[in-house]
Amino acid sequence: MADPLSEARAALDAAGQMPDAELDIAGTALQLARIDAPDADWGGAAAHLSELARATVTAAAADPAADAGDPLRRAALLSSLLQDRFGYVGDRDTYEAPSNANLLRVIERRRGLPVALGLLWLHAAEAAGWAAHGLDFPGHFLVALEGPQGGAGGAVIDPFHGGGALQAPELRALLKSMQGPQAELQPGMLGPVARRDVLLRLQNNIKLRRLRVGDLAGALACTEDMLRFAPDTAPLWREAALMHQRLDRIGAALQCLDRFLALVPEGDAALRARALMVELRQRLH
Repeated sequence: MADPLSEARAALDAAGQMPDAELDIAGTALQLARIDAPDADWGGAAAHLSELARATVTAAAADPAADAGDPLRRAALLSSLLQDRFGYVGDRDTYEAPSNANLLRVIERRRGLPVALGLLWLHAAEAAGWAAHGLDFPGHFLVALEGPQGGAGGAVIDPFHGGGALQAPELRALLKSMQGPQAELQPGMLGPVARRDVLLRLQNNIKLRRLRVGDLAGALACTEDMLRFAPDTAPLWREAALMHQRLDRIGAALQCLDRFLALVPEGDAALRARALMVELRQRLH
């Protein structure tokens, strides 16, 4: 029988070969969570994701306005399901807990970070056949439900705070609450986020929490798993190289820098990487 961790990492490797549009965002997050919490009920969580998908399809079929494309109705329907029926809420009390970024633990506790909850909203919307994507809002993950046929009039929602639709004043207030009173909305803050980038944002929370407590080996393991499903993310190869260097794994650091340079062969970052490789090779001798 295959080792569960090996199975999960093989699934991540397979996800790394898929086009972004075909990536199963919730399924991939579940594999990442399985590695981080091997004692959790992975099968039960997978069954819950299927139950959530079926419930969304049923509710969407019973709501003509949502089915016709009204993004506000869709937001209300998803909020009714995820918050009222299934009990998902943002964890304001223990926000920094690592469990808030692990989908298995989020499903167990019905609490999580904005990106973990947003991922469940995206999973449900996709099950209903509704166009939705994450938004590149600084410091707080948001979800956009697109208007009919992808046109104007979509809804920006905040899964962490119940999924209510946000207008410009609410978005401005949210931004100022995180970045200070001088912060102002910029057009790029509502840009779409690719599926892989949503997963990277989720895992980055785990990596940073491990770094904060001095768990460099754990942060490196998290980074390596991120590279399994996002092998073309050049900055991660450089981060992995620096972590290997700090752990005195010089050969592994050089291999990571080679991968980085294959993706970024020119520019200042490439020059710095080559200089570091010279230094590391000297240490080998």
